[in-house]
Amino acid sequence: MKVLSNVHTHTLYCDGENTVEEMAAGAVSLGMTTLGFSGHSPLDHPAGSGWAMTPEAFQSYKEDVAAAREKYAGRLEILCGLELDYDSSPEWGRDLDFIIGSVHQLMPDGDFCSVDNVPEEVDDAVNRHFGGCYYSYCAAYYDKLSGICERTGCDIVGHFDIVTKFNGEFRRFDENDPRYRGPAINCLRKLVNNGAVFEINTGGISRGYRTTPYPAPWILREISRLGGSVILTSDAHSAATLLHGFDKGADLAAACGFDSVKALTAKGFIDLPVR
Repeated sequence: MKVLSNVHTHTLYCDGENTVEEMAAGAVSLGMTTLGFSGHSPLDHPAGSGWAMTPEAFQSYKEDVAAAREKYAGRLEILCGLELDYDSSPEWGRDLDFIIGSVHQLMPDGDFCSVDNVPEEVDDAVNRHFGGCYYSYCAAYYDKLSGICERTGCDIVGHFDIVTKFNGEFRRFDENDPRYRGPAINCLRKLVNNGAVFEINTGGISRGYRTTPYPAPWILREISRLGGSVILTSDAHSAATLLHGFDKGADLAAACGFDSVKALTAKGFIDLPVR
């Protein structure tokens, strides 16, 4: 079955390229069944400027999503959610249809260190705060991510291994090394026990950072072995990428042991076969 649902999307209210209306119209043109909006939550730090919603824009965001839901009723199910950052106030997640919980930065000694902005920023953070050791850096990331369910009350865990975004060809650290895999597995086990749904996120592919989705196949196999669940998302920052890479994501899910993937509806999660 082809998955025609995506709940990880961004608009001009944060760092996306299109309006709410343009994203909804694009979803209808693709024959999608469900579209979930998940703007980046307001972040009380200057470094969030340009990619996180402002507090002032948040109400307008919800109103625009509500208007689109009414306009496209009967043609497209629209959900209003949030990609709630670990370092945002959990209060932003109140009274929404769903929450994606994500970690986008570490804050050693109060210093804002993005894990996914540009590689130079990551290298600088590792050198200044982790003695040049990428394994310590990744361990700190996974330790923080392990608390994402308690912190945000999320329904979905966003881009589990985004800390590998700039590690193509293992140019910064070996992802097979126990110093990397150990903290990742410990985090994974805790989140599976919390009932988290993990996204197979193709956003890095559409934006040219990766050739495969998050998370890595070995992580997906571990999620499957532990009895966890996955959902396909494209982390779309434009209407043109709403379903980008979904066929590849479904094939990867099947190859890693999943018979089905989750889809989120107004009534909750449902299971869709991957074949």
